[in-house]
Amino acid sequence: MEDWALIRRLAAEGTPHAAIARRLGISRTTVVKAVTSQAPPRYERAPAESSFAVFEPRVRTLLKLNPDLPASVLAERVGWQGSESWFRENVARLRPEHRPVDPADRLSWEAGDAAQCDLWFPPRKIPLENGTAALLPVLVITAAYSRFMLATMIPTKTTEDLLSGSWQLLRQLGAVPRRLIWDNERGIGRGPHRAEGVPAFVGTLATKLVLLKPRDPESKGIVERRNGWFEKSFMPGREFASPADFNEQFADWLAGANARVVRTTGARPVDRLDTDRAAMLPLPPVPPITGWHKQVRLGRDYYVTIARNDYSVNPTWIGRMVDVHADLERVQARVEGRLVADHPRVWARGLTLTDRTHVVTAARLRRDFQQPRTHRAVEDLVRDLADYDRAFGLDSEVDR
Repeated sequence: MEDWALIRRLAAEGTPHAAIARRLGISRTTVVKAVTSQAPPRYERAPAESSFAVFEPRVRTLLKLNPDLPASVLAERVGWQGSESWFRENVARLRPEHRPVDPADRLSWEAGDAAQCDLWFPPRKIPLENGTAALLPVLVITAAYSRFMLATMIPTKTTEDLLSGSWQLLRQLGAVPRRLIWDNERGIGRGPHRAEGVPAFVGTLATKLVLLKPRDPESKGIVERRNGWFEKSFMPGREFASPADFNEQFADWLAGANARVVRTTGARPVDRLDTDRAAMLPLPPVPPITGWHKQVRLGRDYYVTIARNDYSVNPTWIGRMVDVHADLERVQARVEGRLVADHPRVWARGLTLTDRTHVVTAARLRRDFQQPRTHRAVEDLVRDLADYDRAFGLDSEVDR
C-alpha cells in the first residue's frame, strides 16, 4: 500500500519509471501497473472450503421444507459436531434465501378514522394492597392520525376491565374514533368471534371494531412501536408505590411525549389532535355498559365476590337479590336501586373487604334473632268465670 502510494507520487512529480524502479528495487512492469491502476493492490487469499460446506446441501433442503426450523434442530438432523456458533452463523446466512418475503407498506391515516389499541406489560412488578407485587397490563390507545397517546394501567386483561379502561380513555379523548383496531386479544375477540359484551360496547359507541389477522403487525405498528419506546424512555430509573402511582407518573410523562414532534408526521400529536378529534364520532349520550356485573342472592355471610375478592354488603338484605357492579375504582351493590355496599376496588387477589357498619348491623340482627320471644304466662290466659257472666249479662240474673 505504501509503495503503491509512493510510486504514484513520484510518477506525478515527473520521475521516470526506470528511475522509480531503481530507487525502490522493483521492476518497471510493477511501476507501470501501479501508475495505471485505480486502486491499491489487495491481497486475496484463495477461498478454502469450510467445514460447513459438506453439510450445506442438506441444511438447504431442510430450510426449504421449513424456513423457521431452529439451528439446534438443524444441527441434530444433519449430524453437525463442530462449533455451535459457527453453525448458527451459517444457518443465519442461508435462512433468508428460503423464507418467504413479506413486504410492509407504509400506511397513511385520515383524521378521525382510527385508533390503535394494545396492551403493554411494563417489565416491573407493581406493589398491591396485600404487600405482594404483580406484573400488570397497561391499556394503550393511540389516535392513528395525530399519534396522540392515552394509557392507563388496569387490574386484569379480562373483557370487563378492558372495556372499562377503553371507556375511561375515550372519555379523556372526548370523542370516539370511527374504527378501533385491536390485535387478537382474547378479552376483545379472535377471528370472527367477539367476547361477551364487546358487540354491545362498540354498538353503543357507534364505532367499528377491527380485529387484525395473525402475522399482520404493520397494521398496528404505531402503538407497538410506542410500547418499546415506553420501556426505553419511561421506565428506567422509576419506582412505583401502587397502580395509582404508576398511572399518575405515566400520565405526566405522556403529556410531555404528546408534545414532541413525531418524525413520520413532522408535527406534535397535541397540535394535530383537534383536527383528529373533530373528524371522530361524538361520545354517546348514554354510556356503554362496562365493568363487572352480576346478580346474586345475598347469603347469610353477606359477602359478594368480584375478581377473586370478597366485599361485604349490608346484611339487612340477606336473602334478597343484589345487583353488583365494579369498575376500575369502585365495587357497589344495590337492591332495587338502593345502594347497600360501596367499596374501593382492590387489585390484589384473595382479599376480604369489610365495611364496619355492616358488621355492627349483622351483630344487631344476630342478637335480635337469638333473643327468646316473650310469651304471656299461662295463668294470664285463664279468665275468671265471672268475667264471662258479666260479658254476657248473666251477672244480674244470678243476683235476682
